[in-house]
Amino acid sequence: MAAHSPKTFLLCHGAWSGGWAWKKMHPLMAQAGHRLVAPTYTGLGERAHLASPSIDLETHIRDILNVIEFEDLRDIVLLGHSYGGMVATGVADRARERVSQLIYLDAFVPRDGQSLFDLHEGGREPMRRAAGSGDGYRVPPNPPPPDTPQADLDWLNARRVAMPVKCFETSLRLEHGEPAVPRSYIYCTRIPPGDVFGQFAKRTKSEDGWRYLELDASHAPNVTASEALMKVLNEIVA
Repeated sequence: MAAHSPKTFLLCHGAWSGGWAWKKMHPLMAQAGHRLVAPTYTGLGERAHLASPSIDLETHIRDILNVIEFEDLRDIVLLGHSYGGMVATGVADRARERVSQLIYLDAFVPRDGQSLFDLHEGGREPMRRAAGSGDGYRVPPNPPPPDTPQADLDWLNARRVAMPVKCFETSLRLEHGEPAVPRSYIYCTRIPPGDVFGQFAKRTKSEDGWRYLELDASHAPNVTASEALMKVLNEIVA
């Protein structure tokens, strides 16, 4: 079923991941009449050879801003997944005239001055320790959700790479305060112990200016529930 008006979705992917992990979503987007632009941040995925201790959240925001600039993208639906919520919030702040709406998929929603570790204090020490016992600056990947089929697990685990810890330590600086564009939050309800994203579900459910939706899926629906995810995304942009 073609959508009423075709949209350009620009992905800000999660930690340890890359645009490659959204492979299942491209045909579904095309089928719905949309376009998915899925770049990979510096130091991850096919750009893993560029990894260095200096990479931080600002690097990844700049990666996405450059895609917008060089691809001349406009009227963008910015989609932030997990760590990508940090990136998307920064991008929406700096490319305000290009972004028409903001969708957070089981993602961090920072306020001005917050880092990912501020929003996930339980992860701070373990991740710093993990980086310290590895190459000193990168955190090895968290395991994918337990309900991920074996074939997908093999595919993911062969491609996920360690993540510069600085990305989690950088405080986001917003020049314009809270984003003014329409915002939606998709909360994945197959919740792991610890429920890192429940705080954002609670906040976006009760705060003005948000549309709140739930998805019966675990944390990476782009892999495990791609059709259900597409349905929710379509509903938001329809």
